[in-house]
Amino acid sequence: MSELFLLSERQMARISPHFPRSHGRPRVDDRRVISGIIYVIRNGLRWKDAPQAYGPHKTLYNRFVRWSRRGVFERIFAELAGEGPSPNWIMIDATHLKAHRLGQAHYPAADRGPDERSYRRSHVAREAAKRQYFDLLIGDRGYDSDDFRTALNARGIKVCIPPTKNRKQPIDYDKALYKWRHKIENMFGRLKDWRRIAMRYDRCAHTFFSAICLAAIVLFYL
Repeated sequence: MSELFLLSERQMARISPHFPRSHGRPRVDDRRVISGIIYVIRNGLRWKDAPQAYGPHKTLYNRFVRWSRRGVFERIFAELAGEGPSPNWIMIDATHLKAHRLGQAHYPAADRGPDERSYRRSHVAREAAKRQYFDLLIGDRGYDSDDFRTALNARGIKVCIPPTKNRKQPIDYDKALYKWRHKIENMFGRLKDWRRIAMRYDRCAHTFFSAICLAAIVLFYL
């Protein structure tokens, strides 16, 4: 087991308070199971290919799906992210991940909701924008829209977005501040190092989002 990934006691102490309570029989070792789930997601394995040291692969799969449906990983991420001070400014960007053919749901495309199509547009700062706890937003040219700028300005939020090349009236922006946008590019790069995320193996929106939350927890908060 020493050669495999295993969460430390300190890391478990940070996330275990947010685990759901066990009812009836005690759960299988949380540390071993969560470490196995992380190992599968990071290395892009099929669940049945998980090392035997983590226990039965069905236990890993069932725990991940069950807690994903209950929003456990999302809540853990939100709690850990909320422990720090509220940021004065945020960055916004998007990435596309094409669903792997083995990860697509087996029903007609016309019946799929907007969250189940093969292409995903993941906006990192969408929820933050709703809460309005920041003063400045940094984005690339893809977000250069008069309506978008007007909506943010109406909420007292400053904008650092370079204008598109075909804009008739150029808009000034802080070039020195805009250079910090590489931080969000680096974040996407680190998330995509987790192969199960980069290859989009998960067919359900809630399991895919839970995988992202779990990766972000390990990468940035543990």
